[in-house]
Amino acid sequence: ATSPGFTVSPTEAKTLIGGFKDPSGLRASGIHLSGTKYLCIRADIKGGIPYPALSVRNSASCCRFSRWRNGDRRGLANDRTAFPWDHLTSVPADMNHATAEAFDKDPSPIKVNLGRGVYKDDNGKDWPLPSVIKAEAALVKSNLGSTEIPFDGLKEFTKVAADFLFGVDSELIKGRRVISVQTISGTGALRIGSEYLRDSMPHAPNIAYISQPSYVNHSAIFGKCNYEVRYFRYFDQKTNRLDLKGYLEDIQNAPKESLFLLHASGHNPTGCDPTQDQWTQIIDALTSRRHRIFVDIAYQGFASGNPDRDAFPIRYLQSKGDHPMVVAQSFSKNFGLYGERIGCLHVTDSKNPNNDRAMLKEIVERFYSNPPLYGAQIVSHVLSDPQLTKEWKDDVKTMANRIALMRNTLVDTLQKLGSKRDWTHIAQQIGMFAYSGLSESEVMKLRDEHVYLNPDGRMSISGVNSKNVEYLAQAIH
Repeated sequence: ATSPGFTVSPTEAKTLIGGFKDPSGLRASGIHLSGTKYLCIRADIKGGIPYPALSVRNSASCCRFSRWRNGDRRGLANDRTAFPWDHLTSVPADMNHATAEAFDKDPSPIKVNLGRGVYKDDNGKDWPLPSVIKAEAALVKSNLGSTEIPFDGLKEFTKVAADFLFGVDSELIKGRRVISVQTISGTGALRIGSEYLRDSMPHAPNIAYISQPSYVNHSAIFGKCNYEVRYFRYFDQKTNRLDLKGYLEDIQNAPKESLFLLHASGHNPTGCDPTQDQWTQIIDALTSRRHRIFVDIAYQGFASGNPDRDAFPIRYLQSKGDHPMVVAQSFSKNFGLYGERIGCLHVTDSKNPNNDRAMLKEIVERFYSNPPLYGAQIVSHVLSDPQLTKEWKDDVKTMANRIALMRNTLVDTLQKLGSKRDWTHIAQQIGMFAYSGLSESEVMKLRDEHVYLNPDGRMSISGVNSKNVEYLAQAIH
């Protein structure tokens, strides 16, 4: 801007920017003048706004805005240079993707990838589940075609997904007390569920409590839905164990009806799950304070090899009676359907089920209209066929057992090398990830040895195999 003395009045700013404001002023909001969209980076409308506060780049832009201010809008409709987009900056990758990018750039043939949360077999290759391959073959043979499905998804899929999660003998299922909506994997379920909880309970505190640490996308999802994101104590980095005392204290100290996001099993990033006894204490504390409970379950069956055991906190919570919960369910990890983006959102004990389903369908419609069909057909086919379900349970146990074996092998190898540190927590943790206890500086030093894990010490055990475990242990030691 070339006119530092030029000032926009609050009224003009509201007109120009469209009236959107928050407590700190206007931010990144679209403005429309004669059909042309412009952008304001930031403007504080509490008082007069110096013209340079707007993202105007040159004197010609200044003149154009001056003409608009004085009622002359000629030429604006066809002018595409007034507010160029070159002020936009790149968004840094989160630690997961930053680690993946660093790994990809390393030309070493011996490099070890402990960053990606995708299951690999003992040869470091993708492993399509045999039961899933059979289901796909059956679908191809049936020639079902591809068609658009309703906003709330494939009915056959949402039914088997709910039965799988809550149990076929569940009182919630028998009493028709569950609303299930297909989503774009677990992330889509989290996003839709967070908006649903915000809008369906406007009287409740707009506060979301997330474990410290948690999956990198959790805080971003709830932040985008305008929750105040807070963290509850979860993992004690001094002991590499669950901080149950701190967890329970934070539940008690949170405002009543706050939202708590729980990892049902295979906690990401720590791999540190509460025991069943600890879960009962946690859920009893949450329900006594009438907190809203949102459960993220991405590893049912994959974490322990037993889908019923991995769903324990959900099964225990439903036994508490009428305390509602929302569950984000993913089939990426436990079915190996990473690219199909298949998930489901479940809402229990709704007081107005018809209204709530309509609300959920409306949220889905605004986001992506219709969920994907093919992956939903695969999951439906597997879970509705008793023989394929049995084979799937064998497949998921194969994955869980290999992960557990690599945990123990890594710890045993470190001990044989004479490491003085206690690594037993890695063997005791569960699921895809382990929180190694390595510091950021130690993680970065490992990159000199071509070993890549996240700066916080999270490692994907899936990247460990019988061919590289000794090399990895030597690098860590």
